[in-house]
Amino acid sequence: MFTSPLPDVEIPDIPLSDYVLARAAELGDKPALIEGLSGRVLTYAGLAGAVRSLAGGLVASGFAKGDVLALMAPNLPEYAIVFHGVAMAGGIITTINPTYTEAEVHKQLVDSGARILVTIGMFLPVATAAAADTSVEKIYVIGEAEGAEPLTALFGAPLQASVPVSPDDLVALPYSSGTTGVSKGVMLTHRNLVANVAQVLSAADIRDDDTFIAVLPFFHIYGMQVLMNTGLRAGTTTVTMPRFDLEEFLRLHQDYGVTRSFVAPPIVVALAKHPLVDTYDMSKLEQVFSGAAPLSAELSLEAGARLGCEVVQGFGMTELSPVSHLTPPGQFKPGSVGVTAPNTATRIVDPATGEDLGIDQDGEVMVSGPQVMLGYLNNPEATAATIDPDGWLHTGDIGHIDADGHLYIVDRLKELIKVKGFQVPPAELEALLLTHPAVADAAVVGRLDDESGEIPVAFVVLREGSQASEDDIKQYVAASVASYKQVREVVFTDAIPKSASGKILRRVLRDQS
Repeated sequence: MFTSPLPDVEIPDIPLSDYVLARAAELGDKPALIEGLSGRVLTYAGLAGAVRSLAGGLVASGFAKGDVLALMAPNLPEYAIVFHGVAMAGGIITTINPTYTEAEVHKQLVDSGARILVTIGMFLPVATAAAADTSVEKIYVIGEAEGAEPLTALFGAPLQASVPVSPDDLVALPYSSGTTGVSKGVMLTHRNLVANVAQVLSAADIRDDDTFIAVLPFFHIYGMQVLMNTGLRAGTTTVTMPRFDLEEFLRLHQDYGVTRSFVAPPIVVALAKHPLVDTYDMSKLEQVFSGAAPLSAELSLEAGARLGCEVVQGFGMTELSPVSHLTPPGQFKPGSVGVTAPNTATRIVDPATGEDLGIDQDGEVMVSGPQVMLGYLNNPEATAATIDPDGWLHTGDIGHIDADGHLYIVDRLKELIKVKGFQVPPAELEALLLTHPAVADAAVVGRLDDESGEIPVAFVVLREGSQASEDDIKQYVAASVASYKQVREVVFTDAIPKSASGKILRRVLRDQS
């Protein structure tokens, strides 16, 4: 077992919003969140006041402790108001990817049991259709939209104190595919999220004079925790972007003097190679922190040399709230995802025997700590397959720890495809492909891609006498899934290689792709 080389941190047993917004009164008129496209500012005092008003309105409307509110929106300052208004009211917030199709949104609403759905006008048609035949009672929009009440209609008399909760009560329900299979609700408690904010804050040495840029989506655990919640707890200013645009991303770095840029590997590629980078002043940038997917040592060095700062990595999962490993300032090692976070332990285990391995030996990475999720919603079988009876979470990734305590991820047991940091479960696409009338069998694997990290490639066996083109198959899939899940290439084949037990031999297919 490998323990953290960093000192443990105190993890207070208090509600999440009380912890994250503890400095709001002290910081007052300091910008907490700035909408990058418009320059609109939400101060710490304004944020805290709006959170209390939303919490009060929710409680007055009958929204009770343990009720679920779904939020489907891009990065906006109001995201933090909704998130912490729900948390302060004792509720649970489930965050929905706004690029999801109607069917995908509907599935999450049903599984989570959400009573209220908050979105923006652009997504209202999808939200309205998706909410049909679910437990959603009311839809509100951030801003204004015809046919829906504005979020401000839900505001009420400010709640003076958080609804009493236990540290082990749920507060967030993001959805993840875990190590295998389809998307599942990840049950995260107040203690999980408070602990991980404290762990990151200490190890990453985040200061209140830091300025963050939030292009990574708040609906994803990385943006939600490492950017939004950790930034607010530290007293930083965070500049939000609703989507990635390289020129706007660079301009905001220059205009606001961004000191810490949290990104995924495809953005690091642009920072290392795109000529636009040289036309903007990035001199205030002290660190680029890459996560959500593997980043090569060569690319981190190339981008770091160009920007004049460290380009480091971290490692984690939604199920780990999300950070289990990160690189403290000044401890960069090329290719490493950093050291074990405070209050956390790591094991490297032989996947075949279950035996613990030593320094520089590759095995499955297992993690124990206060950030480990409670489990998967409505899925005790998947929970038991991921967390063992002793509380160790199986990450499904293969790696080793060196003599300095740095973790290196070299492969993964799990079959998930990572597209721009987002998880694409092959099983979901395979099940969809098999509903096509011309498809007899199918398998999906990831192929390395410079821009996206990986792309989904479908191997398809056509039914005898049936015909379908590559475009037919692609369009069929695209009609049912979010853009990042769409199949980028179709390979027609006579048979899908399988083991004696019927398991798809994905490694064989990856070698062919």
